[in-house]
Amino acid sequence: MTKHNPYPFYLISTLCLVVLAVLLLGRLRVPLLVSYLASISGITFLMYGFDKARAVKNQGRVPELILHGLALAGGTPGAFFGQLVFRHKTRKWKFRIVFILIFLLQIGALIYYWKNLRP
Repeated sequence: MTKHNPYPFYLISTLCLVVLAVLLLGRLRVPLLVSYLASISGITFLMYGFDKARAVKNQGRVPELILHGLALAGGTPGAFFGQLVFRHKTRKWKFRIVFILIFLLQIGALIYYWKNLRP
């Protein structure tokens, strides 16, 4: 029996959800950047909850690379609150270190933008 590769499913479904959420928020005249960040953060939060539910049932999991990718793509607030609310991925230090590095990278990018690139 061949092992199922979950990456394409999670990448495509997450991308579709983000695009749908951005389009829906755009219909409400929410600015594009705000729509994107709210969408990616909300979907990241939901993915943490989904992964926790799968972990409890001992079923196939959301790959950590997908969870980190969502945080890197702007879903850090959703990842943070997903970890708090679902008490998920809080004891895996390797995972936490990568998450903290993603957070610090994003803070550094914001500081750089604020000091050098903003109009």
